[in-house]
Amino acid sequence: MSDATLNPAQLEAVHHLHGPCLVIAGAGSGKTRVITQKIAKLLSCGYRAKNIAAITFTNKAAQEMRERAKHLVGARAGQELVISTFHSLGVRILREDGRHLGLKEQFSIMDSDDVLSVLRDAGGTTDAATAKSWQWTISLWKNQGLSASQALAYAKDDMERAAAVVMQRYQERLAAYQAVDFDDLIGLPLKLLQTSDEARGKWQELLRYVLVDEYQDTNAVQYELLKALVGERAMFTAVGDDDQSIYGWRGATIENLKKLPVDFPQLKVIPLEQNYRSTSAILRAANNVIATNPKLFQKTLWSEFGEGDPIALIEADGEEHEAERAVARIQAIRANHGGTKFADFAILYRANHQARIFEQALRRAEIPYKVSGGQSFFDKTEIKDLCAWLRLLVNQDDDPAFLRAVTTPKRGIGHQTLGHLSDFSAKWKLSMFESLFAESLKATLSAKALHGLHEFGRYVVDLEYRARHTVGAEEGKALLLEWLTDIGYEQYLLDQEENEKVAAARWNNVLDFVDWVAKRCGGEITQDGGATFETQKQSVLQVAQTISVILSLAERGDEQDQVVLTTLHASKGLEWPHVILAGVNEGLLPFKSEDEEMTPQRLEEERRLMYVGITRARRTLAVSTLRRRKKNRETVMGIPSRFIAEMKLHESGIKEDPREKLKRMREQFAAKAAASAAAQQKQAD
Repeated sequence: MSDATLNPAQLEAVHHLHGPCLVIAGAGSGKTRVITQKIAKLLSCGYRAKNIAAITFTNKAAQEMRERAKHLVGARAGQELVISTFHSLGVRILREDGRHLGLKEQFSIMDSDDVLSVLRDAGGTTDAATAKSWQWTISLWKNQGLSASQALAYAKDDMERAAAVVMQRYQERLAAYQAVDFDDLIGLPLKLLQTSDEARGKWQELLRYVLVDEYQDTNAVQYELLKALVGERAMFTAVGDDDQSIYGWRGATIENLKKLPVDFPQLKVIPLEQNYRSTSAILRAANNVIATNPKLFQKTLWSEFGEGDPIALIEADGEEHEAERAVARIQAIRANHGGTKFADFAILYRANHQARIFEQALRRAEIPYKVSGGQSFFDKTEIKDLCAWLRLLVNQDDDPAFLRAVTTPKRGIGHQTLGHLSDFSAKWKLSMFESLFAESLKATLSAKALHGLHEFGRYVVDLEYRARHTVGAEEGKALLLEWLTDIGYEQYLLDQEENEKVAAARWNNVLDFVDWVAKRCGGEITQDGGATFETQKQSVLQVAQTISVILSLAERGDEQDQVVLTTLHASKGLEWPHVILAGVNEGLLPFKSEDEEMTPQRLEEERRLMYVGITRARRTLAVSTLRRRKKNRETVMGIPSRFIAEMKLHESGIKEDPREKLKRMREQFAAKAAASAAAQQKQAD
């Protein structure tokens, strides 16, 4: 281990081995390096690898930490280290000592679907939405360390009281099934260590030094588990950042940071402030935003990377214009900086629904992308259903598209019939659609099965003919809606879903897709710098051909070179050279629903989310805001987020949108001309 690679604050954190330690690790400050170097230091001071535990929150983070530790301390020691998530450690504790709680060694761990099934049974409902609501509420209670009886005592309304009653029945069923859920993997080990002297002594002796990564993301039960593991010896290092605590909605509490100095008076607090990621302009904006929040521990990020490019503020007319501007920015940076890859860019947003417009703009520009931390609009089941039909119109030899279209919605053509058709097509080296009308097929299938296939085939041929000759937006939309009526797709969605609201939301996605296709049929009209550009109208079949092409972009050879679309929450822990923060408007960021009160605590967490977004950027950052935005299915005036003003962009020289600059210059010229004319008139008078 070489101390030469560490800055003074990191060195202090690594060398503090006696007593509790809290490392306040600012964004990009090298916290993983500190953890792995501290592991190496502990080993050099006599600790055995199996007595050191490093706990993080995701399997991916744990695997990365293990690989870095192996590189530093050697493969054998790296393998013996206890590096895991809280939940994986919980499983190990319960497998070895769960008998003290009445658990067999081979207890079952239920996944989310299993939990919903048990909750439906416990609550006597078939409604998935109600069961999911109970699941969410019960999970939050468990993360707070509440039992069913405590939850019932603290319930605020009838809905919570009903959930608490269901929770009691649910827990009884889990015990009977010798099963636990995901939250029990923390709560039950804590109960075990609190109630069994034997188990507590064993695990405190085994895990003689504990390191916790992303400490600000711990919930109440995880904090109590940490205390139970370290005991009075209190040999641990917690690494976290109060400014990046953004998971309050799932039980994480910043109170755990407040409690540490109280519960451990000898706590050593070490801030890491040198950033190894971003330019000074980006860090200054981040520091300015987060300075508005009350501070638990003081720190100011800085770096040695120089000032860098000023942060760009992009004011867009609406969501589509915002997406176009984002694409233009990506193209401009790539054109001006040789060697810049698509994977160097990320578009970050507050809510998953914001991704769809960016997807469409990127597909139109044939820029590969991936949606991370959410589902792509074009990956939704209902959209894939419709795309399969359109693919079949374009290429009737597309067997996967044929199979999906012929069974969605179902039309009395069963699996046996399709199996025989598949065998026939393979034997005669035909596509399945080609095989429909083969004269010899009638020797393989019954007359009824053959009639159903012929009926489907004739409909596809007719639909392809109409799609080929239908041009224009209104005409295209009418044909698409007629097609959806013909195949009964709306009723199919209603039949598929127990909850009408879910079915309605899926149908709205279908209507959005229809609008998207129809708009392409009508040609695109765009404006830039006062000039208007209109592309040629297309037939429905031509647009379907375009869809077939753009859907294959994600399947191209270099899948890694893709622009990333992701939520701010999912972006935490990641970084990109070029970042675009989208939809930075009041109501979106900070997010506020109509029936929700914006409490000071909620606003502080939203501000921390903005801070996380800013600090994902390494070289350039653009902040995009909307003059008008969609709210439900209405268009409302867009108000720039208060966080933009808090960034104090003028300090680093804001980069103005060229269109806004041109507009401002024209207004200034017109004002000067009017003043000059007025002065001349005055002289003439």
